[in-house]
Amino acid sequence: MAEMTPERARLVELTEKSRTSLASLSSMLGRNPSYLQQFVRKGSPRKLEEADRRRLAEFFGVDEVELGADPDLRPSRESGDFVAVPRLALDASAGPGAFSAEEISFDAFRFSRRWLREMGLEGADLTAIRVEGDSMEPTLRSGDEIFVDRHKRAGEGIHVVRIGDALHVKQVQASAPGRITLISANDAYAPIELARDEVEVIGRVVWKGGRI
Repeated sequence: MAEMTPERARLVELTEKSRTSLASLSSMLGRNPSYLQQFVRKGSPRKLEEADRRRLAEFFGVDEVELGADPDLRPSRESGDFVAVPRLALDASAGPGAFSAEEISFDAFRFSRRWLREMGLEGADLTAIRVEGDSMEPTLRSGDEIFVDRHKRAGEGIHVVRIGDALHVKQVQASAPGRITLISANDAYAPIELARDEVEVIGRVVWKGGRI
């Protein structure tokens, strides 16, 4: 077994905190599923390739130095001034529902901490998901990118929820005790009332962006 260097230990720690796996992250990089496992356990490769290290740093929202980058080669603009918001390869359906794929980032938006602070999003646990369907029009249109704050799972508002294997974007409203109502902005879709334990609230929609 290879020596557990600081960057290998940090990769294991970040993987556990993000509730994913080394195999899934390897697949995200377009590598063999055992790629990062071998890096951690066997020391092969000795160092992560620059593109792989950058992709992982963006996914975790950390400085590349934590994963083995040379601090002397750090870009002049400090990465600490920016936050990477991972984009998931999922479509949160605003219509009949979309089956979720493995929740691994395929890309990331980078926003300045100042902009996030001005938007009231500093400290939020943000994930970007694309909306599909028309049930939330005109509030959200098909193709919009939404930011979901996973820290905000309680209360009313527009949320991403999971029902079984399907993700939906809906207005969440409490109804009878132990029950929850999901409401569409589009009047063509009737409200859905379910038992509270049938619905997993992923997070509240706190920002949207899309083409004009």
